[in-house]
Amino acid sequence: MIKVGKWIAKHKILIIIIGIALLIPSYLGMAATRINYDVLSYLPDTLETVEGQDIMVDQFGMGAFSMIVVEDMELKDVAALKEKIEAVDHVKKVLWYDSVLDVSVPVEMLPKDLREAFFNGDATMMIALFDNTTSSETSMEAVTQIRKITSKNCFVSGMTGIVTDIKQIALKEMPIYVVIASCLSLIVLLLAMDSLVVPVLFLLCIGVAVLYNLGSNIFLGQISYITQALTAVLQLGVTMDYSIFLLNSYEENKKRFEGDKERAMAHAINATFKSVIGSSITTVAGFIALCFMTFSLGRDMGVVMAKGVVIGVLCCVTLLPALVLTFDGAIEKTTHKTLLPSFDKASAFITKHYKVWLIIFLVMLFPAIHGNNNLKNYYNIDKSLPSTLDSNVANAKLQETFDMNNVHMVLLKKGLTSKEKTEMLDQIKDVDGVKWALGMDSFVGAAFPDTMIPSNLKKMLESDEYEMEFICSKYKTATDEVNNQIDEIQKIVKGYSPESMVIGEAPLTKDLQDVTDVDLKTVNTISILAIFIIIMVVFKSISLPVILVGVIEFAIFVNMGIPYYTGTKLPFVASIVIGTIQLGSTVDYAILMTTRYKRERNHGAEKYDSITTAHRASAQSIMVSALSFFAATIGVGLYSNIDMISSLCILMARGAIISMIVVVFILPSMFMVFDKVIVKTSKGFLPQSGDDNKKNQNNNDNSNDALTDGAQA
Repeated sequence: MIKVGKWIAKHKILIIIIGIALLIPSYLGMAATRINYDVLSYLPDTLETVEGQDIMVDQFGMGAFSMIVVEDMELKDVAALKEKIEAVDHVKKVLWYDSVLDVSVPVEMLPKDLREAFFNGDATMMIALFDNTTSSETSMEAVTQIRKITSKNCFVSGMTGIVTDIKQIALKEMPIYVVIASCLSLIVLLLAMDSLVVPVLFLLCIGVAVLYNLGSNIFLGQISYITQALTAVLQLGVTMDYSIFLLNSYEENKKRFEGDKERAMAHAINATFKSVIGSSITTVAGFIALCFMTFSLGRDMGVVMAKGVVIGVLCCVTLLPALVLTFDGAIEKTTHKTLLPSFDKASAFITKHYKVWLIIFLVMLFPAIHGNNNLKNYYNIDKSLPSTLDSNVANAKLQETFDMNNVHMVLLKKGLTSKEKTEMLDQIKDVDGVKWALGMDSFVGAAFPDTMIPSNLKKMLESDEYEMEFICSKYKTATDEVNNQIDEIQKIVKGYSPESMVIGEAPLTKDLQDVTDVDLKTVNTISILAIFIIIMVVFKSISLPVILVGVIEFAIFVNMGIPYYTGTKLPFVASIVIGTIQLGSTVDYAILMTTRYKRERNHGAEKYDSITTAHRASAQSIMVSALSFFAATIGVGLYSNIDMISSLCILMARGAIISMIVVVFILPSMFMVFDKVIVKTSKGFLPQSGDDNKKNQNNNDNSNDALTDGAQA
């Protein structure tokens, strides 16, 4: 690697030119990558609710719908508005009063169920059916156009409206996320580093790496808006350590090779590459664990974030050295004193009073576990958005005016008689919380023959294999009431026609709850197991993986317990991924201190001295790492109006600080208590005698220096 480092140092200008040139395809790739704003679309294709959506598109030519509430408007004006909405591109049809009768016919002539469904006082409701899926660009554009042509007395509700609002907010806020994260990280680096130029170079290099990562997403086809929003923030927070180490190693090697900066950088690149491989592998493992989620949003995030770490490492050992060498003069001219405190006295105090920190740990352990295990999540997507948005205002109006929150759809397999269909709908109407249930017969009345149903209505609600039914629910999505209601409706429908299915937003969200509950356990298990094995291999120890993973898991429990004790519900995505992210990105803090502790014990130092020295050598580095992670995430968390993003960033920011505190105060006490166990269950901890001792010591130094030095960044 030294030869490669020498080549990079010698051709620094070429490296910078290549780095700049690669930004062009990266930008083009980023622009061509589709952003998916519908988290429900990441459910497995094997689910019946998902299969039903595909059938809707394939056989009915529609995949989404919106309820439109119109207030204080004459029927003829509503009819004119309906025609305008039907003229909007990708609106397949609008269901309303005049789908059955001419507006000249009194409303009282409508069947009772239909009349109650579409009218309440001075308000009426239309159902706009789109020719594509909920989150498709065409459906979102259709909603946008409908909003433009409707008056302030009209309200467009439905999942497509929610997804449209998410897109609008995300497009507006995402550039600001980068600015906030960069500025706050810059402040931390200016305080932690001894040069005014270095932080700028760090952010520039990481920014380039982020663009490379986003550009390479074109090979994935599309990514979630959550992944898009968090990529820059997470990559900035997680990969900053690598840049810090490169600079520290460069400064050390400049003293070693005085007057030969290129040679010094070559050795710095070599040392950096070896060290960051050790420190980054746990982070990558944490992100890769997300790929084992059945809910494929996890795979979306896991692949992009893991890829970002790898790209960050490559940029750190190529582009950053070129930038540092090019601006070395400016770096030296802008040096200043760092403002971080020394831990010389604090380390001895913390180690000496280890029993106090151990008691604090034991006192907090069970409340933290209880809070983590009983944390409440929410699954309804609209709750993650401000209540003032058009979609949420429309949903509230729908509930207020028509006492409805959901419309389920039944794809009824053909073969039932009119009598059977009527009986089925009558049973569904009796289910708790069902306001009305409508089939094709409902539009003309059960007493009328099938031939009386308007042909345009039959074409819209009937395919070669299925017939579409609508069920209105009073209950909100993702509540126990609506989930129980869906179960009852499914029993009734399956009783009449086993091949029929109940679909819609609420059934999809119910499946989302079931799928993610399993994913949470799976992801946590895989991430813990993977990182456990990595630590076991690195340290050749059975006990150390238990201690290190246990300490960080305790920090995760504390982090996740706080929302429970404050009565805060978290979006389901945050609960699933935060444990894996916090474990993978902050276990390096514990690895750093452990590596130095092992080195000191291997060199013959006693337990107390080894732990104190390890703490003194690593505490400041841990603080810088945690603060940079905190800075990159907290601002975004406080600013974002999308709770899916806000909650995740706040959890990551708080998690970094909690992990820092736990490692700095609790981990030394663990070493003090379990030192004998660690020594007996770990290979190469204590010095050996004679030549074997020297050989073992050298081998340990070579194998552990990379990880130690990398973490010391």
